Amino acid sequence: MKIYHNPRCSKSRQGLAILENSKLNFEVIKYLETPATKKELLEIIKLLKISPIDLVRKNEAIWKDNYKGKNLSNSEIINAMVKNPKLIERPIVINNGKAVIGRPPEVIKTIL
Repeated sequence: MKIYHNPRCSKSRQGLAILENSKLNFEVIKYLETPATKKELLEIIKLLKISPIDLVRKNEAIWKDNYKGKNLSNSEIINAMVKNPKLIERPIVINNGKAVIGRPPEVIKTIL
């Protein structure tokens, strides 16, 4: 099990607490320090069963200033997240071939 975590994000901290309380083994990936590759993001998006745009934090200044309103391909959206990991929704938890975005954090319990 993995959690893609940003310690500065309250929802991500709440998601991490749910995993810690579960007593299950998991890996914490601080994705701002260790950004996901394009291949990893493609796999995460596939597991989440969403479009790349649905993984983007659209209220981030980076998105508004550089990408909002542009007609971007899925590949371009993924490249934007690789280049700017702050754009990725968080937390993301992956367990046994399933994944969820922990918003709200309680949704994480559905894949434990």
